[in-house]
Amino acid sequence: MSLNLSADEVLSTTRAVRKRLDLTRPVPRELIEECVDLATQAPTGRNRQRWHFLVVTDAAQRAAVADIFRRAVQLAEGSPLTANDLRRMNAHPESLRRIFDGVQHLYATIHRVPAIVVPAVEGRTDGAPVEQQAGTWGSILPAVWSFMLAARERGLGTVWTTAQAPLERELAGVLGVPHDEVMLAALIPLAFTLGTDFRPARRVSRAEVLHWDRW
Repeated sequence: MSLNLSADEVLSTTRAVRKRLDLTRPVPRELIEECVDLATQAPTGRNRQRWHFLVVTDAAQRAAVADIFRRAVQLAEGSPLTANDLRRMNAHPESLRRIFDGVQHLYATIHRVPAIVVPAVEGRTDGAPVEQQAGTWGSILPAVWSFMLAARERGLGTVWTTAQAPLERELAGVLGVPHDEVMLAALIPLAFTLGTDFRPARRVSRAEVLHWDRW
């Protein structure tokens, strides 16, 4: 299945999908494999290719992952919000309300999502200096974003969540991951979308984020 979107359309309409995930329709394994094949074409630090994608579709395993997700959400604190964060978040109150509604919906239905993808990367960076952090995360983030873009082109919706982080070790145990050697980067629900008519989001102006030569 392909939506035949242009590259610009895929880049500008790949949204964080929470409420429009089709919870009744299984995702064919071959579609997920195609997305992973494209994901592993992403750039990777020193060509080490330390990425992994754990795909959870078994009902009992999804229920176990969903339980960890829900408990972890209640433990997650996130980074403190700055004045600029609050200004940008509140610039479009209706968008912010939809996000919160979507988060609540996903919390309530995560166990019904037909596939959960957990991207991982070999090598832990707990307490590591910034250059090591940058190299490791720079080797998994482009691949995961490529996976999400490939999913969009195939009529699938995704949303990057890091709610698993407080209970990462427990999640690693459920998934059989050697926690001391591998980091779980995210927890990504995956499903066909209810409709495919996604549009570009409202964003801050280019003038606010584009800098030439100096800040």
